[in-house]
Amino acid sequence: MVVSPRIVGLLVCALAASMASVPAHGQGMLGIVFPEQRRMEIRAPSEIPVARLPDVPAPPTVSKPVQKEPLELSLDDAIRIALRNSQVIRVLTGAGATSSGSTIYDPAVTNTQIDEARARFDPNVQVLNDFDRIETPQGGFDPADPTRARIEGDRIDQYNLGLGVSKTTSTGGTASLDVHTNPLRSSADGLPLNPRTTSSVDMGFSQPLLQGGGIRANLAPIEIARIDTERSFYQLKQSVQQLVRGVIEAYWALVFARVEVWAREQQVKQGQWAFDFAEAQFRRGLGNAGDRAQAQSSLARFRANAITARANLLRREAALRNVLGLLPSDQRQIVPVTPPSTEWIDVEWETILRIAEEYRPDLIELKLRIESDQQQLLLAENDAFPRVDANALYRWDALGGRDPSGAWLASGPGQFTGWQLGIDVSVPLGLRQSRAVLRRAELSVMRDRANLEQGLHNATHLLADNYRNLAQFHEEYQAFRETRQAARTNLNAQSARWAADLTIYLNRLQALTSWGDAIDAEAQSLLQYNSEFANLQEQMGTILEVHGVRFVEERYCSMGPLGRRFPGRWYPQGRRPGPYEEQYERGSEPSENAFDLDEPVIPTRRDLDRPRPLMRTPDAPPEAPPDALIQPRLDAERPPLPAPMREPEQIPLPAQAPERTEVPAYKPKWLPVPEPRILKLP
Repeated sequence: MVVSPRIVGLLVCALAASMASVPAHGQGMLGIVFPEQRRMEIRAPSEIPVARLPDVPAPPTVSKPVQKEPLELSLDDAIRIALRNSQVIRVLTGAGATSSGSTIYDPAVTNTQIDEARARFDPNVQVLNDFDRIETPQGGFDPADPTRARIEGDRIDQYNLGLGVSKTTSTGGTASLDVHTNPLRSSADGLPLNPRTTSSVDMGFSQPLLQGGGIRANLAPIEIARIDTERSFYQLKQSVQQLVRGVIEAYWALVFARVEVWAREQQVKQGQWAFDFAEAQFRRGLGNAGDRAQAQSSLARFRANAITARANLLRREAALRNVLGLLPSDQRQIVPVTPPSTEWIDVEWETILRIAEEYRPDLIELKLRIESDQQQLLLAENDAFPRVDANALYRWDALGGRDPSGAWLASGPGQFTGWQLGIDVSVPLGLRQSRAVLRRAELSVMRDRANLEQGLHNATHLLADNYRNLAQFHEEYQAFRETRQAARTNLNAQSARWAADLTIYLNRLQALTSWGDAIDAEAQSLLQYNSEFANLQEQMGTILEVHGVRFVEERYCSMGPLGRRFPGRWYPQGRRPGPYEEQYERGSEPSENAFDLDEPVIPTRRDLDRPRPLMRTPDAPPEAPPDALIQPRLDAERPPLPAPMREPEQIPLPAQAPERTEVPAYKPKWLPVPEPRILKLP
């Protein structure tokens, strides 16, 4: 059958029409040639798969507080919850928490690169299995009539079977074994062997002598992948350390916020009493509008401070919930029950330096990076050599078939053999690219060594800051503790004196403000001391070891591309931190009660109703107070009048100044600990 040009043209037009009908997105129809993308196709949000947010009740606010059930939470429980919800590692950032970018799956993902690098040395099997029929038409003269031509052709049926196995060795060489067989049957006449079968066996080996040769250079990619897995693990460990430290910091920040709310509410309570007192005195004509307005202004400021403190408490609880992996609100209020430690733990400077040098994850990562650079340098040096390969090949050939008489003929075993030996050389003139790669590898080693020195330098300064801060915060706590006690005594005294009209309201207001600030300063210094202790453990790189946190390798079954027909194998899935050992005391009451928060004394109601002398002021009410309230005050209760001003007397100076008495400086009570808790390493 001869195909005419018209039929060929129609087939071409139909093929072009089918290609033009292919949709632009190329989905839902088998396209031969996809057209150009001439416009952007953006799906609507409703067409994108839905990822639903969890159902969370409305969080409480300062204007809409919610009565919530208390959830007593110790610091050990908080760390344990954070570790359990740590598929994505979160770190504390101010009054919130954010993802660190690390997950428990990162080391397992990087670990797959080791098998990818090892796959180069896996044996490779290739099978060629083809059936062919060849029947080519040819034109020739008719033997019976040489003036005429005819079209004829011989049919050939053949079967090609090829089996090859190759293996790359650790020295860079390649060993191969190939087997080929080709049975062939032809319809042509006059062939010596028909059918016939040809077969061959090739065994070869190729070994690079310079570039690509050597065990260290060929195993370097595997070593680099293994180092990358270690680096990924220590990056995860550093993120988990930040998580644990962030939980501790957020926990103590919540305790401080609760102390601050208590202090501000006490100031509001004291300010309310002062305003009621001033209001009563003003109504009775025993005070002026200025005292009343000053008491009202201070009460409003105390209320504003209390609102700010309650808002800060909500933010601190939300930050702790965020870093723990909990919902923003679940109708429960977190109540810390672990009391802060007031014990001073002395640490040796030389010891923390030695431990940090060994355990800090960032320093370990810098050391591993240098090891990876050295392996890259080894590869670059190997690639800078010329390509010189030695080749060897040995072959066995065989042939068999039937002759025209029908007898089977075959060559004998090992009758036809061949071999090949040679050395192939290939080198670009100048080796410019390979030499540039080599220089880059050398400079990378220098750069990362400098980064390691800088990391050691920076770690020393960070440890020095923590070392100084520990002593500072502990001594500040002791000083602020005395300050709070004195401020409370002063507040009680000023309140009693002001109730007895022995001082002005400004003195009592200053005493109340100083008392609230002293409570905040004492709580902040002690909680900073506890947080700084966790910071020191993180800077040393031992915060996980101190808290008994270990990494457990989770595994999963991968079935492979063939599905469930074949049994799967188990592979690393993640490095989840856990379990966790108890480290902190679990109290039976809220943590803020460890500060001995006693309410200051408020004068009784009788002080509010105590009769005062009539002090007529221009802004006093026009109506006179009842006579029962106007009673003369006893002279014993009246403050003494100031002495009249006079010139100071000239006091003669002594011939020799008296000796000064040296007052011993205050020294904190150092509590010696034979074996610091942070130095207990597994």
